[in-house]
Amino acid sequence: MVPAATQAASRGTRGGKGPVGPGASLRSVQAAMEKFASPGKGNGLRSSKAVKPGELLYRAEPFAYTVSKKRLGGVCERCLRRKDRLLRCSQCKVARYCDVRCQKEAWQDHKRECKCIKSIEPNFPPDSVRLVGRIIFKLLRQSTCPSEELYSLFDLQSNFDKLSEEMKDGLGHLARTLQLYLKVEIQEASQLPPALDILQTFAKVTCNCFSISNGEMQNVGVGLYPSMSLLNNSCDPNCVIVFEGPRLHLRSIRDIEMGEELTISYIETMMPTPDRQQHLKRQYCFECDCPMCHSQSKDADMLAGDEQAWKEAKEAINKMGAPKSQEEWEQALVTCQTLLKKNATRLPDANIYQLKVLDFAMDACINLGLLEEALLYGHRTLEPYRVYYSGFHPLRAVQMMRVAKLQCSHDLFPQALETLKEAYDIMKVTHGTEHSLVHDLMMLKEDCEAGLPLE
Repeated sequence: MVPAATQAASRGTRGGKGPVGPGASLRSVQAAMEKFASPGKGNGLRSSKAVKPGELLYRAEPFAYTVSKKRLGGVCERCLRRKDRLLRCSQCKVARYCDVRCQKEAWQDHKRECKCIKSIEPNFPPDSVRLVGRIIFKLLRQSTCPSEELYSLFDLQSNFDKLSEEMKDGLGHLARTLQLYLKVEIQEASQLPPALDILQTFAKVTCNCFSISNGEMQNVGVGLYPSMSLLNNSCDPNCVIVFEGPRLHLRSIRDIEMGEELTISYIETMMPTPDRQQHLKRQYCFECDCPMCHSQSKDADMLAGDEQAWKEAKEAINKMGAPKSQEEWEQALVTCQTLLKKNATRLPDANIYQLKVLDFAMDACINLGLLEEALLYGHRTLEPYRVYYSGFHPLRAVQMMRVAKLQCSHDLFPQALETLKEAYDIMKVTHGTEHSLVHDLMMLKEDCEAGLPLE
């Protein structure tokens, strides 16, 4: 399936007011940016110098973060890396770590929540509840965080008054769940951090947290990076966020002039303009006025072909969900194959729902060991990915790397090298040459070169 966007949550900054005045700058990476009043958007961040594509503008550890519930037991709670064998916390028996070092480094964040997790077993709290719990325990420790350099947790905007009654009810349910979760450690409101409003905190988390992704752009956690909440949205942004473990990296992906606003995409952009606007309005309480939304430039390609056909494909994708067992993957593959055969003359590969079916079929084949068929589907996705993720985009680079691995598995070494070269040209901008995924790419490239026949 098409991976989630690199930064998948709203920052909630519009109309935000913080204690740091306009022109205050971040010291983290060469003072490359500064806070300013963005017209019509409240606060924002702008470049304090001319920037070239691929420059690292900011890096930060999160104020608080947690592993996603879906990834429990599969990645380390501290560094978020995947490992076949992880050490288990002897108390709660839920948290897992790479080694003793990671466990010791994570203890400050896990110490009090460990009792909470144990007290509600076999249940487990939603990601937002566990994250807010960690935020509360951190505030009680009075810990400082460099990621609050320009914007603190208390400066974050909640947009609570703009939320629908349905969303407010949802936040109320989360607040009650939190109360039960924390009961073993916090019995009374007087034990909470001073001036902390639980409902407002949940609203802030909903509007401002970031989905933390691994090198393959798969979500592994959720975290709060307050200063990065100043970044405003564009569906055609000039910056991108990638992660190395829980550490956030903000990089430029095009030439940026001194004083130009820095933007990221809050959501997956491979959606028609009305869908993007609806998503942003519902969760983040604003309408996007970026050039891509004004021009609706890619909408015709996204919905090309027979309308009834893509509606059927869209419905089928939503029903398939996230397969786990071999049987579920086999069923998903049959569904994809049926749709692709039925829509061969009805939908072009550029139609976003046809593309998602191709992506799903590729994933299914990989999980079932059908690598030749996976390569056929993967190859068909490359041109649509170029259209929708043009320029420097991490999702396109990751997709090309996946296809290159399949090419290598079939001894198509010259083709794989060409694919890897193009992926590297993108990834050195979006990830930087020191990122672990780029190292993996270079190792794959060496393997391909070793497989080439000698001249």
